[in-house]
Amino acid sequence: MASDISLRLATEQDIPTILAFIQGLAEYEKLSDQVVATEEKLKQTLFGSRAYAEVVIAEYQHQPAGFALFFHNFSTFLAKPGIYLEDLFVLPQYRGHGLGKLLLTYLAKLAVERDCGRLEWSVLDWNQPAIDFYQSQGATMLHDWRINRVTGSALTKLAQHFGQNE
Repeated sequence: MASDISLRLATEQDIPTILAFIQGLAEYEKLSDQVVATEEKLKQTLFGSRAYAEVVIAEYQHQPAGFALFFHNFSTFLAKPGIYLEDLFVLPQYRGHGLGKLLLTYLAKLAVERDCGRLEWSVLDWNQPAIDFYQSQGATMLHDWRINRVTGSALTKLAQHFGQNE
């Protein structure tokens, strides 16, 4: 029932819940060993002097049931901002109630309201339920693009090359 579901922007008091959702998502994606987020890090990066991302909490019967964490990116081709959905997660016991769709459509509405040119996200290639869901919502899989990432010591090493003529 739709009246059982609500969305709200997260507040600093939601940090433990946000961390629990991150850990739940990592467990689902078999990536728990990669989670180094802490409540203190989330406080600094989500609610500090510069907020790097925003979070929407989905509640089912007044209980936190899922979340979407997102931030703005930018399209040079469109000369417009976009919204990048970093994580969307609904606790297993609340799946099937429309929370994922509500979170996704909320972000689409927010993108339109903020005059964004795109709403984008990534999905693991083995996560067929998520792929099917996203495609049912009108998403297009970009098979000709590959994500590149530099982290940890490789990021530090790359940064050390700044200004060097090699």
